[in-house]
Amino acid sequence: MADTASAAGGGAIYGLGVFGAWVYFWQDADRFAEYAYAVFQGIFWPAYMVFEAFAALNA
Repeated sequence: MADTASAAGGGAIYGLGVFGAWVYFWQDADRFAEYAYAVFQGIFWPAYMVFEAFAALNA
């Protein structure tokens, strides 16, 4: 049997991360296209976070 409590907790953390990422990326947007891209970035925020971490390690 799978432990659904841990899966639900992970989903809740990801959901809070999505809302936080939307707030963060939304503040930097100025035009409609940037707002649309902010929504996309908010959904895929873990990929952007890993990319930025690797970029910082490479510098």
